[in-house]
Amino acid sequence: MADVHNEKTRSYNMSQIKGQNTKPEIKVRKFLFSKGLRFRLHDKKLSGKPDIVLPKYKSIIFVHGCFWHGHEGCKYFVVPQTRTDFWINKINTNIINDKKNSEILKQERWKVFTIWECELKKDEILDELLKRIKNA
Repeated sequence: MADVHNEKTRSYNMSQIKGQNTKPEIKVRKFLFSKGLRFRLHDKKLSGKPDIVLPKYKSIIFVHGCFWHGHEGCKYFVVPQTRTDFWINKINTNIINDKKNSEILKQERWKVFTIWECELKKDEILDELLKRIKNA
C-alpha cells in the first residue's frame, strides 16, 4: 500500500513531531503538579534524559509514544508500509536505548516508571501511577 502523502509532505509531517513537551507528557505533568508533586524535566545528567524526574521520591517517569517506542500489541503501533526497514531499525534502536537507560537508572537506585501514550486514554492510570510512586 502506498503512502497517502507524497515524499515531501510526509517528510515535513514527520519533522514536525516533537520529542519533548508532547501532549501526553504535559498531561502527566499537569496531573502530578495538581497533586502537589514537584519535578524536574529532561535532566541531561541522567541516562536517557528522562521526561519527568521526581527527586523527592527518587523516581523517574518516561512518557513513551506508542509508535516511536514500539509498544508491542498496541493498536497505535503500526509499522509504516513505506521505508519499512528504516522505521523498524529506528524503532528497534529506541527500544534498545530505552532498556539500556532504564537499567542504568535502576543501577543508580532510581525507580523507573514508563507510561505509554495509549494508557493515558484511561483517566485512572495516573492515579495508579501516583500510588506506585509514593509506595515504591
